[in-house]
Amino acid sequence: LMILNRVDLADPKVTQRWRKYYQDQGFSVLETDAKSGKGVNNFVPAVKKLLAEKIREYEAKGQVGRALRVMILGIPNVGKSTFINKVAGRKAALAGDKPGVTRGKQWINIDAGLDLLDTPGILWPKFEDPEVGMKLAYTGAVKEDILDIEELAVFLMKLLWTHYPDAVKARYNIDMPADATGYELLEAAGRKRGF
Repeated sequence: LMILNRVDLADPKVTQRWRKYYQDQGFSVLETDAKSGKGVNNFVPAVKKLLAEKIREYEAKGQVGRALRVMILGIPNVGKSTFINKVAGRKAALAGDKPGVTRGKQWINIDAGLDLLDTPGILWPKFEDPEVGMKLAYTGAVKEDILDIEELAVFLMKLLWTHYPDAVKARYNIDMPADATGYELLEAAGRKRGF
């Protein structure tokens, strides 16, 4: 089950492309926003549907009501613990707005039939393409002390200006030429915000 979390922050057209990509590979896909709870209620039924055969095997062995054990995994800072807390209906897993909050594995009981394993975020050890590392850093998946924050902000502003100029104009109340550099955009946004 592929969970596309934080859909509230994502471009809906890009989210639909990812949905199709994963469905074409045979995954079930669930779109959620763990902070607001959108889509989270569909998780337990989706898991039970996907694992219906396993549930039947348990019942055939006389293990009626045996809990399903499911691991939640992904890159850092994508809302895994927040998602688990929303599914559980309580603050069961420590969550934070930075990578590395979850330090170890922890089983969270959701109900009598489901346990979720909260895991620390994982990244591959080396990025062959530096742009991949930068894009992960934009999301907060990479610790701030690894990259120069100002340089990162400059590249992000240029990326946003290239793909979403109207959103940048609306957010920062700036109107710059189409060929503005990332540094010019960052400086203009900073000035508008009183920096």
